[in-house]
Amino acid sequence: MISEILLWTAVMATGFLVTVYASRYSVSHVTELASGTKIPPFIIGITLVALGTDLPEIANSIVASFMGRGDINVGDSIGSATVQSTLILGLLPLVAGSFPIARGRVAKLGAATVGALLLGAALMADGELSRFDAAILIGSWILGTVVVARDMPREAQPETKAKREKALKHLWATIGGLLLVGLGAITAIQALTRLAEVLEFPEYLVAFLLASVGTSLPELMVSVTAVKRGQWDLAMGNILGASFIDSTLSLGAGPLLFPIAVTADLAVTGSIIAAAAIGFVMLILSIKRRHDWLSGVTLVGVFLLVYALLLNST
Repeated sequence: MISEILLWTAVMATGFLVTVYASRYSVSHVTELASGTKIPPFIIGITLVALGTDLPEIANSIVASFMGRGDINVGDSIGSATVQSTLILGLLPLVAGSFPIARGRVAKLGAATVGALLLGAALMADGELSRFDAAILIGSWILGTVVVARDMPREAQPETKAKREKALKHLWATIGGLLLVGLGAITAIQALTRLAEVLEFPEYLVAFLLASVGTSLPELMVSVTAVKRGQWDLAMGNILGASFIDSTLSLGAGPLLFPIAVTADLAVTGSIIAAAAIGFVMLILSIKRRHDWLSGVTLVGVFLLVYALLLNST
């Protein structure tokens, strides 16, 4: 049994590493494609970069739903939203240093994420995510993004400037990266399913507690780099935008194509705990003017508390 656990854990980790590095590769090229515009860094963060770093979760949602593994989709999507808004956001100032917070933007996007999680809990209470449910979630992502972005002032254009003649190269590189993301996700999900069977542990909890950390690594890598370059808005937009995407687009992407059944009690409990944790995190960040080591440690503590509560509730 131990050898099986080690084997499937290693295969799962390998799959997630492929998705992490492939998504980072894709993000770098898709950012080059969109550079040279006057779109504010925060908007680029919550849309373009967040979508890129969230590719592992979106791929996981589609593949898991296709395989009929609804709990893996829900566990990873809700777990990733939680991990990014607590652990990843908490580690950011500890690894890259403190930085100022645009409190109004944080509060608005945080409120949208909390609302989306509660909406998802209501939709999953009947034990399924239908195509109609998925359409509501994806529509919520579009609406929330528009509301957050509509009053954003124009700012200086991003540092990176792509040359038009290299656009085709970046496009093909992006497509290749996306294919690797999908391959890595398929490998990781197959291993995660076998690991859950060996451990006799619910797939939802394995996805929430383990897979979500692996699929959230791109957000940490990209955001640390952004903070070190002084692009705080881009970093915050990436993490908060990815968390919002996880609670809406990622959760609904798979079921839109392949409706799924879920374990209602676990899905609803996990969503409510995640909403409470993210709401508390956003309250802290909305009060402070800088995200420093103190708020960072607090957010990591919230992450540990969420895991303890979820394990205790099962």
